[in-house]
Amino acid sequence: MIITPQSIPDVLLIEPKRFSDARGFFSEVWKRSALETLGFEVDFVQDNHSLSRQAGVLRGLHFQRPPSAQGKLVRVVRGRILDVAVDIREGSPTYGQHVACELSAENWQQLWVPRGFAHGFVTLEADTEVLYKVDAEYDAAADGGIAWNDPVFGIDWPIPADELVLSEKDRVAPRLADIPAPFPAGSA
Repeated sequence: MIITPQSIPDVLLIEPKRFSDARGFFSEVWKRSALETLGFEVDFVQDNHSLSRQAGVLRGLHFQRPPSAQGKLVRVVRGRILDVAVDIREGSPTYGQHVACELSAENWQQLWVPRGFAHGFVTLEADTEVLYKVDAEYDAAADGGIAWNDPVFGIDWPIPADELVLSEKDRVAPRLADIPAPFPAGSA
């Protein structure tokens, strides 16, 4: 596996190896010992799987507040997404900045979104399936969201706003400036 820090160094692009032959391929997409030797240590407790039937489905920007904050390892098994991680750790030198990566079944890359980040993605193809491992279970009481189009982030979503498919929760999510700091300094 290859681990590449992104423009916000806590966000990591992880590239598992694929071994292909005439039958197809085999890949170890998560192997604790291999990643620990590269300095990546995390205990996953839940796997999530989403299917988006249309291109332009936008899910996010979501997070869970401490003490139920989640780190996520995101990958695509069918289709393509633009995956986005936004630093919402108050006091961080990269607060309010984001990383955006295209993840696809073809490129086989994964994105590590650490605790203290809001996460979202938009599907770039119909029938896209996204799998992600998390290091804390879902906690409805800690669930939070930020507007996908908050101008402070400057995210360049590749689908026009009037073509996006959003949940009601994501449609009415507040801007970051309109909520108490989800990750006060030192909490993530």
